[in-house]
Amino acid sequence: MTDHVHDLRSVREATDRLLTAVAKLDNAALAEESHLPGWTRGHILAHLARNADALVNVFEGRPMYESATARDADIERDAGRTLEEHLTDLRDSAARFMATTEPDQDWSRTVELRGGVTDLAANVPFRRWVEVDLHHVDLNIGYELSDLPDEFTEREIDFLADRWSGRPEVPPVALVATDGRRRHTGSAGDPAVTVSGTAAGLLAWLAGRGDKGASLTTSGGPLPTLPPL
Repeated sequence: MTDHVHDLRSVREATDRLLTAVAKLDNAALAEESHLPGWTRGHILAHLARNADALVNVFEGRPMYESATARDADIERDAGRTLEEHLTDLRDSAARFMATTEPDQDWSRTVELRGGVTDLAANVPFRRWVEVDLHHVDLNIGYELSDLPDEFTEREIDFLADRWSGRPEVPPVALVATDGRRRHTGSAGDPAVTVSGTAAGLLAWLAGRGDKGASLTTSGGPLPTLPPL
């Protein structure tokens, strides 16, 4: 089973990095565009706070979000707040999430996430770590995919490679990192395409971030187009 204690410590560290970086911004910077189309930096911060509360719902057996419409409305409502309001909300929502993980509980139980997706409770802290660190990159304030902790990058590549495995619209792909590590993703069968590059480059392609695979080398065919996350 995933080491949820380790991952919770990583969530706390990632949150501290995020708060330290965001505190250096001003109100005008929050209204500027992020790396995510259609979202300002304020939208990302609002999403992160509401995601923390949504994961509290998951741990406590409630629906993650009331509805997709309500989720989007909450983000729009909170996106335009001041820097101080965002920082307070980020701290408070993060504290509520951590507090929910502190009582003794069955970490091997299955919980329900958004859209009917299920997972083990022990995996939820890593999911929160992904939200915090990837969206820190999305803020476009100097924290890049190459700055992510190596452990995070390797685990998120594994997670996303598994996510795209078995998808008939994605051809069989061999992923080859510069450190020699190989993975398989896409539909079953012998890989039709080999995609090679740095771990950060592979993550960019798999997660639809950064250069989205422009720095990668492919053989056997063009770089496949992945479905949206």
